[in-house]
Amino acid sequence: MTTTLDPPAAPPLGARLSTWHRPSLQLAGVLAVATVACIIALLADRRTVLGAPVWAKLFKFAISGGLYFFTWSWLVSLLPARFRRVANGATTLASVLFAGEYAVMLLQAARGRPSHFGNATPLDAALFGAMGVMVTIIWVATLVVTVLLMFTKLEDRGVHWAVRTGAALSMVGAGLGALMTGPTPEEQAVIAATGHSDLVGGHSVGVAEGGPGLPLLGWSTTGGDLRIPHFVGMHALQVLPLLAFGLSVLATRVPRLNSAVRSRLVWTATAGYAGLVALVLWQAERGEPLIRPSAPTLIAAGLLVAAIAAASVAAIFMPVRKAAR
Repeated sequence: MTTTLDPPAAPPLGARLSTWHRPSLQLAGVLAVATVACIIALLADRRTVLGAPVWAKLFKFAISGGLYFFTWSWLVSLLPARFRRVANGATTLASVLFAGEYAVMLLQAARGRPSHFGNATPLDAALFGAMGVMVTIIWVATLVVTVLLMFTKLEDRGVHWAVRTGAALSMVGAGLGALMTGPTPEEQAVIAATGHSDLVGGHSVGVAEGGPGLPLLGWSTTGGDLRIPHFVGMHALQVLPLLAFGLSVLATRVPRLNSAVRSRLVWTATAGYAGLVALVLWQAERGEPLIRPSAPTLIAAGLLVAAIAAASVAAIFMPVRKAAR
């Protein structure tokens, strides 16, 4: 029974494409086109920046940003009418600023200059500074919509919690990008010796920027890489709601997966995903490549997998109240 203390109910989960947030959906479409354009550019333009193909970063940002804003377009549609005006404004602002950030990256790629951490010229530094301001405002705007989601009740309990926890973890993942903005120890040494460094900030830990990396992703294969926890955390926004939807579909064939069980599994997955973000962050901060985990990393990963497996079994087979559907 609804009381004044209940969160406002959202519209039904189905059949609401017309209510999706248009600017972010359009941005996702533009980024899908940009993904194809970047593939062509990668094949045609063999230039490199800091050891990576000059168009690789734009390719990765197009895919990641497209998924991110496609999901936010849908999430805004879940909000009740009383929250929609604020959410529309915040998400439009985030979409416009991301488009601006992408335009700066495009300019720097065309110039053959690093778009992130560049400090070789006043223009490079000014553009990176502007991108930093844009990213900060995007994070705050997204936080506003995340808070509104926390006060919205969705019809499916599993999706209800997956949307909330996915958005919260995504905010954490986006915030981890701040770890890359300060000068690295190597850059600090150069600044102390010469008063200037062509790069200020970086994602590599324990090795110089621009070293060997995984194909396309570029993640370091010789040291730690802070882009990994940043990427993994941000895309909780897609992983957890997709899991919840998958469980809902599976529940039509597996009666045991009632609403209470699905909620438990979503919370278990949330804990596991948070543990994964913490694990890859810990690994990166220790200067350890993702593909060459040390014994402590493997032990921690094994314990995490075992804990999530045990929690999943318990979530499925623990008794539930008969009122749960």
